[in-house]
Amino acid sequence: MTQRGGRLFRAQGPGLAVALLVSIVAGGTAGYMLIEGWGAWDAFYMTIITVTTVGYREVHDLSFAGQVFTVALLVGGVGAALYTFTLLATVVVEGGIPGRLQRRRQQRMLESIKDHFIICGYGRIGRIVAQQFRRQNVPFVVIERDPDRVHTAMDEGALGVEADASSEEVLKRVGIDRARGLIAAVGTDAENVYAVLSARVMRPDLFIVGRAETEDATIKLKRAGADRVISPYQIGAVQMAQTALRPAVVDFVELATSSDNLELAMEEIAIAPGSALADRSILDANLRQRYGVIVVGIQRQAGRMEFNPEPETSIHPGDKLVVLGRPESLRGLEAEAART
Repeated sequence: MTQRGGRLFRAQGPGLAVALLVSIVAGGTAGYMLIEGWGAWDAFYMTIITVTTVGYREVHDLSFAGQVFTVALLVGGVGAALYTFTLLATVVVEGGIPGRLQRRRQQRMLESIKDHFIICGYGRIGRIVAQQFRRQNVPFVVIERDPDRVHTAMDEGALGVEADASSEEVLKRVGIDRARGLIAAVGTDAENVYAVLSARVMRPDLFIVGRAETEDATIKLKRAGADRVISPYQIGAVQMAQTALRPAVVDFVELATSSDNLELAMEEIAIAPGSALADRSILDANLRQRYGVIVVGIQRQAGRMEFNPEPETSIHPGDKLVVLGRPESLRGLEAEAART
């Protein structure tokens, strides 16, 4: 209630200041008309030049009573005028024009963004996901209920929306029809289930990754439509065990999958229909000699993964090659795989 009261006070501050200034101007005009017998325009003009302290000469000679009234008008009116102008300038600079321009810019970006990811939640997990996307120049939009977290996301260069991630209207607003995928990383399992369910209903073909804290939530997220379900606690525990048992293997995987590594990277390359690599064997495609990459595995269009394929293994349209090599070589291979 205190917070609402503070917001109400800030909202009414400029209005009260303007009302006070108008009252002083009206009272000054009426005062000169009554004391000096001037017309309405002369009285109004004298009030304005007095309150604003512009320093022009008096409209007419003042009587002693008029001089006393002018002194009172100066004492009360100048302070009110300065307070009103300062308050209005503060409102315009801090929450007026820049805020409207920022909202319009954000709306234009939301309307034009495409092939992006929607990150639901900007807590510890969502923030790390956003950092990885940012490092790899992957466009994304953040949906978060907490206004402080939304401001943090926007301060870090993200496109953020303060809203409920399970709302279909919100998902439409962030361009789910043009999105590449969705990450459900809200604070609770229930919220993640609702977000995944809403996204799946709107986009049956969308790739969705959900975060789960319990085994029960993992099952529910898969039933709601998540393509992949990640449990940070389980992954963290497995990572710790693997690091203790096979530190060299873990170091190699981290090196190959890190976005900061400029010498070695592991990537998945989708084979487009009509590509020059389609319906050819790994040996015929000559990937090792032409690009210096190693084919670690092939994920077939049906979802089956073939590890360490033989050189005679055929590559079909819709397959995804899991390859290891230099980033520049991977970009060249990706361009050829997409070229028809």
